[in-house]
Amino acid sequence: MVADDVDRVLRRGGGPVMASVAESTTAEDSRLPTRGALIAILAGLGLGMFLGALDTMIMASALRTVADQLHGLTLQAWVTTAYLVTMTASAPLYGKLSDIYGRRPLYLAAILLFIAGSLLCGLAQSMYQLAAARAVQGLGAGGLTSLALAVIADISPPDKRSKYQANLGAVFAVASVAGPVLGGFFAGSGEILGVAGWRWIFLINLPIGLAACLLVALLLKVPAKRVQHRVDFGGAITLVLFVFPLLVVAENGREWGWASPLSIGLFALGGIGLVLFLLVERRVGDSALLPGRLFRNLPFAMVNMVNFLGGIGVFAGLALLPLYLQIVKGMSPTAAGLLLLPQSLATTFGARLSSPLMKRFGYQPVLAGGMVVMTAVFAVLGQVGLDTPLWTMVLLVIALGLGLGVFFQVILIAIQDSVPETDIGLASGLYNFSRQIGGVAGTAVFVSLLFGIAGDRVGEQFEAAGPQVQAALSDPAVMSDPANAALAGQLHAQGTVDLNDTSFLAQVDERLAQPVLVALSSSLNTVFLIVGGFLALSVVIALLLRGRGRTAESA
Repeated sequence: MVADDVDRVLRRGGGPVMASVAESTTAEDSRLPTRGALIAILAGLGLGMFLGALDTMIMASALRTVADQLHGLTLQAWVTTAYLVTMTASAPLYGKLSDIYGRRPLYLAAILLFIAGSLLCGLAQSMYQLAAARAVQGLGAGGLTSLALAVIADISPPDKRSKYQANLGAVFAVASVAGPVLGGFFAGSGEILGVAGWRWIFLINLPIGLAACLLVALLLKVPAKRVQHRVDFGGAITLVLFVFPLLVVAENGREWGWASPLSIGLFALGGIGLVLFLLVERRVGDSALLPGRLFRNLPFAMVNMVNFLGGIGVFAGLALLPLYLQIVKGMSPTAAGLLLLPQSLATTFGARLSSPLMKRFGYQPVLAGGMVVMTAVFAVLGQVGLDTPLWTMVLLVIALGLGLGVFFQVILIAIQDSVPETDIGLASGLYNFSRQIGGVAGTAVFVSLLFGIAGDRVGEQFEAAGPQVQAALSDPAVMSDPANAALAGQLHAQGTVDLNDTSFLAQVDERLAQPVLVALSSSLNTVFLIVGGFLALSVVIALLLRGRGRTAESA
């Protein structure tokens, strides 16, 4: 770095080299924006990162309401996975494209894509339209974080770079705190300025995104050093071809039949996508989205497996906990968002706590400990029910937050320590990849599994219903209510009830709602336990890792 060269020459006494280095330093300084412009640029970058981070968190407490109003609660996995798939596939491409074409145009393109996707989300009239719009959002979100960090490296002096990056890192903590609360507020509002409250979850992104776009467009004038790369478009396309058909089967396989021609066709398409992806990655070598030589490194592969399994736990918690609170416990979206607030605060505390623990013990026992906490929380969630007190849920979300904070912080150190120092940059670039893939797969599979199990258990609960339920079904006064009559009609025709819109639970007779709530609660218990099993496997793998960690010393 230039600053280091200057210090070295000064210690040697200057001389002719000093003038050359000084000229280089002056040239480098002339490329950097003024302090005021730098702060404004950082604000623009921070707003962009805030949009991407907030959009994942804000949906956690709002998705049930959104899905009910669009009559597609059982389709909610599409909305989450469409965003995650496109974000995951596009993120590695932004870095290489920005090296070729410059950071500024790519960052502006990412923001504009995100804004366009947000507008389409706000206008969506069905869950499928919302999922397609979320895919557009994900294409933009893939560049918001990676490009922001790259821009900071371009425009800030080396001695200030880590400070600025750390400040932008705080954006995630703010988003994790604000997201569930804002999501609950908007989802719980009837209308705001004549527009359904839940649509503002997406429409609020428009002014924030435009402000970020304006700041970056006007002030980011520093030319970046452009480097030619081979961009792995083929890898991104074949990755989507591999992942997306399998997610569609996971979403609809139970309804279609796992051995139906459509399911088999999509399994085959996913298999073809996997073969093509592996062939493309092998052909492009180190330019690949997932360089094969890294994954032939056993420690790196093991750490990424922990990251993948941890991603299942992270996103399963985001998707399933709000469903339990809002459906089973009957909480409003705002109240559910507020109850999740301690988890966000505990995540921040867990991340801070992990650094001194790593310095003392190394990353391996700390990582394993964080995964143990997450596993234990899901094991306990497998026992909660209709009568579980809210204070128990508060303790559980705090414990989950602590585990998540440790996991987020330590897994990056573990990834960096699992490769030679020459590959740390490349490995760090894949930090989010395996976790997001775990989140994509976990959300699709477990939400679909939840409603698949619940559909059967609702019918079983009504078949085994006691005299109170039978009395309600045969009471003319109860059946005169259209909501009760509709539920009874579904039971008679289908042997179960339609769970695409669970708002009927607040309208029907309490005796008729009870079997549905019991079925949903027990189905959630089953899924929570399965998630806990995957996290238990991550504990075993984490315990097999070896080494104190060279990067843990500087964590």
